[in-house]
Amino acid sequence: MLHAVLLCVLVMVLLLCFSLLLYQGLTGVPTVSSTRAEAADVVALLRSAHIGAHPTIVDLGCGWGALTLALASAFPRATIVGLELSPFPYWVTRLRTLGRPNIRVMRANFYDADLRGADAIVCYLMIKPMPKLAAFLDRVLPDGTPVVALTFWFRGRKVSAAKEGPGLRGSAALYHWPAKQQE
Repeated sequence: MLHAVLLCVLVMVLLLCFSLLLYQGLTGVPTVSSTRAEAADVVALLRSAHIGAHPTIVDLGCGWGALTLALASAFPRATIVGLELSPFPYWVTRLRTLGRPNIRVMRANFYDADLRGADAIVCYLMIKPMPKLAAFLDRVLPDGTPVVALTFWFRGRKVSAAKEGPGLRGSAALYHWPAKQQE
């Protein structure tokens, strides 16, 4: 009986690991959690963007939910929408955000999401999806929408403000979309 239980646990762990690797391969982004200091930088940049009293803030690829939770605490009158494609991090975030009335977590590919109602966007992705994400945001966001990128910035876009992280800590950049560079 003990061997059967251990075998089941081993199979579950292997399936979870496979799932994480599969979705990392599909999206080009591993599930990495933001630190408290990184989340504080994102919050500070959003506050400087004057996003309004009751904004909708969308966390693209919310992963394990650390940034989503930090946003909900910092902006208690906001609606925080976390979008995550990978099933295991999605369920972890759902569990972590239970009882938080200002958080909605959805298992979705953010390229398929309707972002028109977003007052601000945040993302902590990798360099690979950033060009595709920039083109997507160009199509769907109204001009002037604040977008904060953590660690991996948008190339060729004008940064409105930045918070530099020391050492290995990621830096954050605020853009007012489309933030195109002057030619």
